[in-house]
Amino acid sequence: MIEVSNKGATTIVTLNRPEKANSLTTEMLETLLDTVRAARQGTKVLILTGEGRVFSAGADLDEAKAGLATSPLWEALSSEIATLPCLTIAALNGTLAGGAFGMALACDLRIAVAEAKFFYPVMSLGYLPQPSDPKRLAALVGPSRAKMILMAGQKITADEALDWGLLDCIVPREDILESATALGAAVEGAQPAHIAGIKALVPSK
Repeated sequence: MIEVSNKGATTIVTLNRPEKANSLTTEMLETLLDTVRAARQGTKVLILTGEGRVFSAGADLDEAKAGLATSPLWEALSSEIATLPCLTIAALNGTLAGGAFGMALACDLRIAVAEAKFFYPVMSLGYLPQPSDPKRLAALVGPSRAKMILMAGQKITADEALDWGLLDCIVPREDILESATALGAAVEGAQPAHIAGIKALVPSK
């Protein structure tokens, strides 16, 4: 359900459970965490994307009720992504919801298809978001808009997400991976120490 492919020094990680809106199980989160940790060796660009029309609906519903919604795996995964010494790109093939938000917020860049929606319904579900997610979200969109999403439960469109600073660009669905790969082209040809050095100079979220 997690597919990993490599093109040169670019690693593409695909959530492949479209029949369940790419909702994430414990096993999938553990695989993602292992994959991201492995990317510290030899990966210059990491692209996260999904199969189908939804990037991820967040936690698998059954497993969420059994405790996955508050698992430390979410925070561990986003922290691991945020500290990778390479360029990380969320290529959002569709709607992003719930705990899956953390993966995208931890990436350096976020691109999406025009029909994507963005929401994080922790208030209505009675959960707290993972600790780093509100800080990263507020760093991108500002405190008030972060509260619009996290507290007022607003579902925002791709156009709004772009205007707010949550997205860096909107691309046609058929171009999502090509666009992400193009963003990493300059990085592919650089030395790892140079990549890590420039990334370290940019304030982190």
